[in-house]
Amino acid sequence: MKTFFSFKNISWKAKIALVLSLLGMPTLSKSQEQNLPQKLTQHSQRAVQEKMFVHLDRPLYVVGESIWFKAICVDALLHHPLDMSKVAYLDVLDKEHNPVLQTKIALEKGKGNGSLFIPPFLQSGHYSVRCYTNWMKNFSPDFYFETTITIANPFSKPTFIPSAAPTLTYDLQLFPEGGQLVQGLESKVGFRATDIAGKGIKFDGTIVNQQNDTVVRFEPLKFGIGSFQFKPQMGEKYRVLLKDAQKKWLVYNLPTVQEKGFLLKVTDSTARWLKVEVVSNASSNASVYILAHTKGSPKYAEKKILKEGQSVFLINKSDLADGITSITLFDELQKPLCERLYFKRPAQNLSISAKTDKSQYAPRQKIELDLGTTGKGNTPTLADLSVSVYLVDSLPVENHPMIESYLGLSSDLKGNVESPQYYFNNTDETANTALDNLMLTHGWRRFNWDEVLEKQKLSFDYIPENGGHFIRGKVVNPQTGAPVPWVNTYLAAPSKRPQLFVSTSDAQGRIAFEMKHFFGSQEVVVQTNTQVDTTSRIEILSPFSDKFGVRTLPSFAWNATWKNNLQARSINMQTYNAFLPKWAQQMTTGETDTLAFFGKPDERYLLDAYTRFPTMEEVMREYVPGVVVRKRQGKFRFRVVDLLQPNVLFEEEPLVLMDGVPVFDTDKIIAFDPLKVKKLEVIDGLYYLGTMSFSGIVSYTTYKGDMAGFPIDPRALVLSYEGVQGKKEFYAPRYDTETAQKTRVPDFRNLLHWSPQLMTNAEGKASVNFYASEQLGTYKIVVQGLTNDGQAGSKTATFEVKKATL
Repeated sequence: MKTFFSFKNISWKAKIALVLSLLGMPTLSKSQEQNLPQKLTQHSQRAVQEKMFVHLDRPLYVVGESIWFKAICVDALLHHPLDMSKVAYLDVLDKEHNPVLQTKIALEKGKGNGSLFIPPFLQSGHYSVRCYTNWMKNFSPDFYFETTITIANPFSKPTFIPSAAPTLTYDLQLFPEGGQLVQGLESKVGFRATDIAGKGIKFDGTIVNQQNDTVVRFEPLKFGIGSFQFKPQMGEKYRVLLKDAQKKWLVYNLPTVQEKGFLLKVTDSTARWLKVEVVSNASSNASVYILAHTKGSPKYAEKKILKEGQSVFLINKSDLADGITSITLFDELQKPLCERLYFKRPAQNLSISAKTDKSQYAPRQKIELDLGTTGKGNTPTLADLSVSVYLVDSLPVENHPMIESYLGLSSDLKGNVESPQYYFNNTDETANTALDNLMLTHGWRRFNWDEVLEKQKLSFDYIPENGGHFIRGKVVNPQTGAPVPWVNTYLAAPSKRPQLFVSTSDAQGRIAFEMKHFFGSQEVVVQTNTQVDTTSRIEILSPFSDKFGVRTLPSFAWNATWKNNLQARSINMQTYNAFLPKWAQQMTTGETDTLAFFGKPDERYLLDAYTRFPTMEEVMREYVPGVVVRKRQGKFRFRVVDLLQPNVLFEEEPLVLMDGVPVFDTDKIIAFDPLKVKKLEVIDGLYYLGTMSFSGIVSYTTYKGDMAGFPIDPRALVLSYEGVQGKKEFYAPRYDTETAQKTRVPDFRNLLHWSPQLMTNAEGKASVNFYASEQLGTYKIVVQGLTNDGQAGSKTATFEVKKATL
């Protein structure tokens, strides 16, 4: 984890002044006003926030295809790629939040990519894809990246369940500006009305009093969202009426009206100033504080005294960062009273151009795609791009998020934001009003004020995986289930390259093994030293999050018009898989290190180079001078000679390994057939691994690294465990020779190209080429990009593939 500031040997006044000056904030004269931004800054440094973004290759899949993806981890404030977590977790969930697919992705400098094969047993429907890090599990699951994909199973006959007449269900929510309605005070009220699928609806709304007189009429501006002015009167009771497009009426309750309270009114009054009004009927001359912060970074703080229950604050918009700013009102005891969100449009996002050399191609024709990236001031800039090119189906799909609108907007708002790209693509007056309405109706905050103000202890159950994936578990008493503290545990995956991981259980019996360079599915053996601990049981915990946000999947229903499209897509999938080269089906790790975890040994014996003895005891006594074999009370013992003192033996037994798995009963080694052992290595000295130390190491390696039938202790936990994903290359045929052009191998690909990492040069340029398939139709190009300084952007384009004409 990076340290941004060092506050050592600096007075507390200087610390506050430094923080405020770095953040471009006005320095306040009162210590109490300074305390709020100082505490918020300190909290933001302790609780560093990550954001994940995932670019998926396409929105719809059939079973048997693969999901290709790129994952990006950035810091939540500046959106710089964040090299803190080295592992990301990706889930594919059904509508009941059951995981149907899960994987772990290795991140390097905040970026990683991979793929998931969709098995044939999945049912047709909408699924949720979400991504997060281990550190993000400390916070609300609403912070996880989440989007919707559609999976179709043409091999499974859809079931049509007749349903009763549909019930009219809409969710209408009203959000008073600042958080509350107060009797006798006029305020703006935001509203949002959605259908059962979470989409905004068109309707006519009315507020009536207890005499059924109309007080306010309102209707949505965009996506079921809008706002109106309302002044509740003393002693009145109100109802909210909604009339939908079918002219059916529904009745809702108005939020509770407070007898006394505060209102917070925010007006984007001029090009320079943001006007913030505080109005109260609770106190005419109370002291109030305004704190404005962008993603936890304080930008403005000021104290004023209400005069006749009113006060006005002016915030210079140039002091605010791009994106969502939270404006919070506090009383003189630093109790938060009201909060309002304001969005400042980015001055400029990353601009991406994507242009093909033609607008129309024949089957198997080469396609040249030129890409360009410009940043602030329209100057060329380096950017990391991911590119997908796929056939546009006639099947209905959910639009995937674009990186600039996700990072800049929807990732900081609670719940589902419908069509977030609309607010970035449009800057007219209607879009600006719709954007402010969105701020009224989506409250969000990445922290708890009680934690910031130190009224509630800040604690984290999960630490960042900045060295590799953690396998977590616990040591328990098998009879009582109670945790067993301070027990040494060992985890190994049998292989030709011994790798051992150790952990000592804490006071709650918890253990964690940091699995560096652990790829793919491997069998692991987890155990305690059974010569010392004979009763404990080890349990391994799932590393995937079991918490879920408020986001829901849209409903899914079959349509008879999909039949031909799905049948063609299914045939294309089977054809592609049938002719896929074997090398394209394999995962690689890129690992070249062949040394065991203990490095270069002091002694190394390739047993085939020596006369083979029939017993392991003879092998040890005749060939290995650094290890002394002794027998006491009918049990064999090894003692290693201290390399630093050749005439001295260690008193403790060494760590004995068979293909990396610890063996605590030396009799098993002596009884093992030496003809199954290829190599013997010895460390002649104290060896430290984590918090443990060993009086030397004696390591045996079999020919295949699979323990060759060596008996594993029955009390050990043996299981298959999936490490982080290896690398798999996206395959697409190339027709760059006459022979390739004339091949009779069918090519019905609907995903023509996938590049998870394509870097533009200093001139902001990059190019890529690929070939059209025999699948005719309109193809969509989707490019997502991010610069090292946090500028995000995307671009879409299309081209056609048609039969060649004479």
